[in-house]
Amino acid sequence: MYEILSPAGNMEKLKTAIYFGADAVYFSGKSFGLRASAGNFSLEEIKMAVDYAHEHNVRAYVTVNIVAHNRDFEGLREYLEYLEKVKVDGIIVSDIGIMTFVKKYASRLDIHVSTQANVTNKYTAKFYADMGAKRIVLAREMTLSEIKEIHEYLGDEVELEAFVHGAMCISYSGRCLLSNFLTGRDGNKGECVQACRWKYAISEINRPNQKLPIMEDERGTYILNSRDLNMIEHIKDLIDAGVTSFKIEGRMKTSYYVATVTNAYKRTLLDFEAGKPFDKSLLEELNKASNRGYTTGFYYKDKKEVVSERLDSSAPSQTYEYMASVIGYKNGKTVIEQRNSFKVGDTLEVLSPGKSFNKTFTLDSMQNEKGEEVIVAKIVQEKLLINSPYTLCVGDILRKKCE
Repeated sequence: MYEILSPAGNMEKLKTAIYFGADAVYFSGKSFGLRASAGNFSLEEIKMAVDYAHEHNVRAYVTVNIVAHNRDFEGLREYLEYLEKVKVDGIIVSDIGIMTFVKKYASRLDIHVSTQANVTNKYTAKFYADMGAKRIVLAREMTLSEIKEIHEYLGDEVELEAFVHGAMCISYSGRCLLSNFLTGRDGNKGECVQACRWKYAISEINRPNQKLPIMEDERGTYILNSRDLNMIEHIKDLIDAGVTSFKIEGRMKTSYYVATVTNAYKRTLLDFEAGKPFDKSLLEELNKASNRGYTTGFYYKDKKEVVSERLDSSAPSQTYEYMASVIGYKNGKTVIEQRNSFKVGDTLEVLSPGKSFNKTFTLDSMQNEKGEEVIVAKIVQEKLLINSPYTLCVGDILRKKCE
């Protein structure tokens, strides 16, 4: 009934999201999506991704959510027909013109209205439902009470999806010209450089050459730099408002980010469905992945503070680093693949969807594939054999607290 929806910037991230509990994944082809700098998927890779997802009982959604100009419709029909052929579970669309193409040329595809469409009221939601949309990805600028009103107005006519975690765009539901204006890279075509996170200064009109930095402290201030959204503690409130799909932002983020955040939200949802209280340790879990500090965004605008800036820095922080992935077993030892440097004597923590989650152990020895002793793992993607006091599964991640 409910769905954790995770980002998949490439095939590795898609498999990671699925292993760590995603009920659905969303990704883009090489064209028509809003994350041009992500790895994205060729036509062949889209089919592979959809097949892999379906083999694991996971739904696959493809973004076709650019703000389209006339020239952007070239090749669109064939692309939509291909997505329908490979049995994509839904496409995420913001442009009404593209939506009409879907209805005309690939009518079996479920239409999900993108957050880029800025749905903020029940009448707009009804319009899209009448056009045949199966799901609406709500604008981030909505309160829970507004979402609930939309749900009550539409009933079960259309599904509601909402962002629960990740970067917040300072512009209205992502419709921003700042990147395009300053660099020529259009955020509405997937090329945003996140210019909102840069430092800025002001000048007096009669002194144009005298730039005055906007100071908060000795490091400056980032007045357009939002904190990241984090609603893990409020899944019940979202459900009560009528949300059924909980979307994690981050197709540009690392596999480690996808694993950590997906795992935390999946555990929260499973606890909710089992009638268990929220596990507060998962609040700290989310600090172990990259973040800019957290906010509940606009969801409680009518009750408490709304989205807030992070004024000290635009750089993300995290408390743990990704050291290695578990890839198999050999001669009674666990085989891992190195990601960052670590050494014998380090304390490693297990990130897993299973029972070994958050368990720690001290690394007592390592050997390479030749059987040679290794003291420091510093060769990228080197395969190493280690001892573990726990049963680790292929796909588990080993991490270490940042020093």
